[in-house]
Amino acid sequence: MEKTVDKTIITVVGKDTVGIIAKVCTYLAENGVNILDISQTIVSGYFNMMMITDISGATKSFAAISDEMEKLGEEIGVVIKCQREEIFEKMHRI
Repeated sequence: MEKTVDKTIITVVGKDTVGIIAKVCTYLAENGVNILDISQTIVSGYFNMMMITDISGATKSFAAISDEMEKLGEEIGVVIKCQREEIFEKMHRI
């Protein structure tokens, strides 16, 4: 039986500083979250990253990961938001 993918969209926005990607990716790896796709840009000194992740193998609940990512963002000076993919699917359904 194939394992289902539980996709979550994670966005990271803030003033660019050294180590943002490393800290976010380290947290995800330590908690069993797989990064499926990642895009990041820096515009006029502001960092913007969007990741599509699979949390089906995560060691914590979506709510716990979302809360901890938000706290991590505060610690490193960026805003981190986690949203389930279904929300995007439902928002764009006609």
